[in-house]
Amino acid sequence: MNLFTYKYFTGKEKSMQATEEKSEGSVKNDSLKIADLENKLYEANVFSLEYNDRAMNYLNQNDINAFSEKVKQALLAYNDDKEGNKYTDQTKMGEQKFIINKVKLLNHRWIIANYSNGELWGEVLLKYFINEDQTVSFEVMNSYLYSKELN
Repeated sequence: MNLFTYKYFTGKEKSMQATEEKSEGSVKNDSLKIADLENKLYEANVFSLEYNDRAMNYLNQNDINAFSEKVKQALLAYNDDKEGNKYTDQTKMGEQKFIINKVKLLNHRWIIANYSNGELWGEVLLKYFINEDQTVSFEVMNSYLYSKELN
């Protein structure tokens, strides 16, 4: 009986140690994966107003998310024009007008956006300014329309 009990508890102890080692390895792998994802997120947001302290200090805004949304909505409002958004730097082709789809504020002065007319796609780099009356104005710096083969 003693031999049986000894064998049982020895096996149980080895099994628990193996489980703990697997668990610790899993936690280490999960920690490495999380750190890797955090690094990738940081790299993706290097050019983002929300993570640019100098740009935020320049703007002197209390709520940077509300400010970003205000600028984005001001730009997207031009999508309602029957000729399309003039800040795509493209003219209407047939029935399809160019509108801006996605907007990213890079810093306190620049925006990158993509646009399409449903068939062709492009990207535009814009300057933006906050006027004294708190309206937003835009200026096209450069625009690129991809050829149809690349779409």
